[in-house]
Amino acid sequence: MPVLDLADLPDACPPNTAWMGLDLGEKTIGVAVSDGGRIIASPLELIRKTKFTAEAERLFKLMDERNVSALVIGLPLNMDGTEGPRAQSCRAFARNLERFRPVNVAFQDERLSTSAVERFLIEDLDLNRKRRAQVVDRTAAAWILQGALDRLRP
Repeated sequence: MPVLDLADLPDACPPNTAWMGLDLGEKTIGVAVSDGGRIIASPLELIRKTKFTAEAERLFKLMDERNVSALVIGLPLNMDGTEGPRAQSCRAFARNLERFRPVNVAFQDERLSTSAVERFLIEDLDLNRKRRAQVVDRTAAAWILQGALDRLRP
């Protein structure tokens, strides 16, 4: 499947299937999943980056277990909206996944998502630095996915 515009993603996916959100970091991949009705995104897992094949296999296993029909990948745009090296890396990740099997993919602007999640974890949940480090990436993935779900809600 080609990369889709976020607005086209619902038509490309079977009804009552979940979507998965990804926050691609340098060392980890934060993973979140929606419910089948695509209303709520929840943090799911943190995948440590090792080899791409192992990462892809883990993602596809999670997708199969949860009846996921699409990936929403956070796209780290520069503040002026342009794409830098990190955004290009995210696009390459999606292209590489396609080599293993077809998957519906859309990108969601993730500017400031990690900052917003950090602020939430500190101010609202009062988590210490060590605990925040354990949950920030998968929570950022949920933030990215929830933003996409909210944008598409009528």
